[in-house]
Amino acid sequence: MADASFGERFARFRQNPDLVDGPSHKYLDEALAQNKHQGLVLAVKARMVSLAVIAVFLLYLTPHFSVIYYEVLILGFALIGWAQLKIGKVGRSRAELFLLFLDLALMTIVLVVPNPLDGRPWSIGMQYKYANFPYFYVLLAGAALAYSWRTLFAVAGYTVVLWIGAYFWARNQPSSIADLSDKVGAALKGYPDILEFADPNHIVFEARIQEVLIFVIVAGMIALNSWRANQLLLKQADAARGRANLSRHFPPNIVDNLAERDQPLGEVRAQPVAVLFADIVGFTKMAEQESPERVVEVLRDFHSRMEACVFENGGTLDKFLGDGLMVTFGTPEITPEDAKNALHCAEAMLNQMRKWNYEREKDGQRPIRLSVGIHYGQVVLGDIGSERRLEYAVLGDVVNVASRLEALTRQQDAYAIISDDLVKAAGGPDIAEELGFIDGGTQDIRGRDENISIWKQPL
Repeated sequence: MADASFGERFARFRQNPDLVDGPSHKYLDEALAQNKHQGLVLAVKARMVSLAVIAVFLLYLTPHFSVIYYEVLILGFALIGWAQLKIGKVGRSRAELFLLFLDLALMTIVLVVPNPLDGRPWSIGMQYKYANFPYFYVLLAGAALAYSWRTLFAVAGYTVVLWIGAYFWARNQPSSIADLSDKVGAALKGYPDILEFADPNHIVFEARIQEVLIFVIVAGMIALNSWRANQLLLKQADAARGRANLSRHFPPNIVDNLAERDQPLGEVRAQPVAVLFADIVGFTKMAEQESPERVVEVLRDFHSRMEACVFENGGTLDKFLGDGLMVTFGTPEITPEDAKNALHCAEAMLNQMRKWNYEREKDGQRPIRLSVGIHYGQVVLGDIGSERRLEYAVLGDVVNVASRLEALTRQQDAYAIISDDLVKAAGGPDIAEELGFIDGGTQDIRGRDENISIWKQPL
């Protein structure tokens, strides 16, 4: 049931791994999902405004009954935009690619197929070649708002295939004004270059290649900019992950300060620190009598309550130890209040357990006893491990003694045992007595040659 240590998490944060190829995590997923949704919403809003402008412009451009054809097609674009918003998700989506293709295919139809409601003489060649291709850029801009940089290449590819395919289709369609080509040819005899552009039924292939080539270049440049924006998003998500990891160990008021530093915890050094161990007494026996689900539920509730006590008193949550936890006061920076904060944290934990047990007893559950041990003194702070895996650790005799004091509570029938060194650092016996501690004399600590003077809070 033990949680990953602070050192493991913080080492990963400081190493700033490349998230592009790394495993997904909830902060990245949340950032990408939020970015995708915001982009889709913005793209659909921009699409609706653009369609409204185009719809009004068409009324001016085609002030007769045949404009209904184009207004209906505009409604089709609006429906495709609505569908894109509804099915949009992070990651590859065949449905979204299909809607993008449908978008571009509908645009191709609008630009290539003459209006069937317009009875005026007009040819497919004239419909295809006269300055309509720029409308594709409206769809490209919308895709840039809503989709990843990779998807923009798909938009470019679809457009090339559709527009060049439309060229071959239009070139092979019979013309309703074929005789006009003969008249224009006779009038421009001797000017073959001009005739290519003036003939209503002749489509210049090189001009179509130029259109799609420029489109692909622009799409590539926009995709490159989208890629840069995506890198920024990934870095922001990484920073959010690191900040969240820090917030699990440090009080919220110093998380921002730590996250902004290049070396938040500094170099390897020795400094005075208060170390607190807390543990549930008899947890193993209690776990044997409960279901696994209930055990996990109790531990989560316990960790949440203890974590709040730690942060409210300026402590650093070093690690969860299954049914216990290790807390330090004076990391990463020492303050004059570290020892006193450790005492108040122990008192807050015990009070929180009394409150929790009152709630449990009302529900017919057994009370849970908490034991606490605290010691104060010089420790070593620094990275341990190999180059591939580092853990920021608090090391030294103080850590071992604090753990032994917590275990000693069983023999001494005490809720908490603290060292005399901690009491002196906190301001003297008065503060310990105010919190219900009594002099426990000198005790032998397993694994230590010298005895230690303690104070205890009896059951």
